[in-house]
Amino acid sequence: MTTEISRYLAAPRPRVYDALTHADDVARWRFPSGMSCRIHAFDAVEGGRVRVSLTYAASDRIGKTEGRTDTYRGRFSALVPDQLVVEVDEFETDDPSLAGEMTMTVRLADADGGGTLLTALHEGLPAGVSAADNEAGWREALDRLALLVETEDVRGSGSPR
Repeated sequence: MTTEISRYLAAPRPRVYDALTHADDVARWRFPSGMSCRIHAFDAVEGGRVRVSLTYAASDRIGKTEGRTDTYRGRFSALVPDQLVVEVDEFETDDPSLAGEMTMTVRLADADGGGTLLTALHEGLPAGVSAADNEAGWREALDRLALLVETEDVRGSGSPR
C-alpha cells in the first residue's frame, strides 16, 4: 500500500532539510497527534541507522510493539542535501500484519513564490496500517514541522536557524 502527501512550507529548503535530518528536530515534529517521540538512534548519513519509539498519551491505546508504544528501526538509503531523504523502516513487532519494510521518500523543491514544497511518498505500508491513518498522522506531523521551520528556533536561541 502507498500514500503520498504534499505540504507547502514557508521556509527555505536548507532549513526544511535540517529538520528532516537532525534528531532533535525530528523528535519535535515527526509523530501523530496524541503521541510523543523518543529517538534512540538517528545517524543521518547514507546507510546510517534509525530507531524511534512513538508512544500514545492515552492509556487505552495499544501500540504496535508493546504497551502503548510503536517502535521502528531502519536506515537512511539516500540523502541529497536540501532535496531528498529516503528512509527504509520496519516496526519492531511479532504481528505479521505489521511486518515488512516501509520506504519513506521525502522530496523538497522550491515552491512558486518562495518557500519549499515537501512531498512525502510512503511505500510498502503493512496490511495492518490504515492508509487513511497514515495520511492523517503525517498531516498532523507536517503541521508541527511547519511550526518548527516557519518560526523562530524552538530550542531557545531566539533567532531563526
